[in-house]
Amino acid sequence: MELNVGDVVTLAVPVLGNDIGSMGVVYNTYTDFDDDTKEGISVIFENGEYDGFSFDDQEVYLNEENVKCIPFYIRGYKFTNVMKLSQDFEKDFWGEIFNQ
Repeated sequence: MELNVGDVVTLAVPVLGNDIGSMGVVYNTYTDFDDDTKEGISVIFENGEYDGFSFDDQEVYLNEENVKCIPFYIRGYKFTNVMKLSQDFEKDFWGEIFNQ
């Protein structure tokens, strides 16, 4: 998968208290720890939990969703740290996606 910040995914398996089909949004990309020619991603889920997925793990755990109108501010999210990430979730930053 070639996922970017703001892309929407659903879970193919249960993860962190989220059922299969739960929605998540990519909030960060990084150089994959297993293969530095690929990218891993960080995803925040509907319940506020977050996790990282290597390039290979993305194929096992995630399904890419075709969401056409992702707001620019979500695509432009700049991850700084998990405390800010949690605060942004509490402020409903991803509400337009999760509350559809």
